[in-house]
Amino acid sequence: MSLSDPIADMLTRIRNGGRVGKKEVRIRASRVCRGIAEVLKEEGYIKDYDFIEDGKQGIVRVFLKYSNLGQHVITEISRVSKPGRRIYGGTDDLPDVLGGLGITIVSTSKGVMSDRNCRKDNVGGELICTVN
Repeated sequence: MSLSDPIADMLTRIRNGGRVGKKEVRIRASRVCRGIAEVLKEEGYIKDYDFIEDGKQGIVRVFLKYSNLGQHVITEISRVSKPGRRIYGGTDDLPDVLGGLGITIVSTSKGVMSDRNCRKDNVGGELICTVN
């Protein structure tokens, strides 16, 4: 089965897994998906992730994070740039999500980064998604 947008699939699996209280979700691996998982881990939105070799492209297993009250840490995760309409932004154009409480994940020439790291390194790129 061909998947037209693996990033949207990843975000949907994380969103749905959090809503039903799953401990982990499994996602088809790609470099961008691994980069998104790394940024989510660095920013504290997920516990951890690992890579499972399956003889094909592999699987990224993401361990979801919940608060002490059992609520999913990610309240909203949404795709910004889509296959039909790519959205790019420079350092000054990166949006502030919830006044700095959320993050924007950006695909740059230096890899997948959060908006905070993009501002620090003075690089822009394709806006992948927003998380809060």
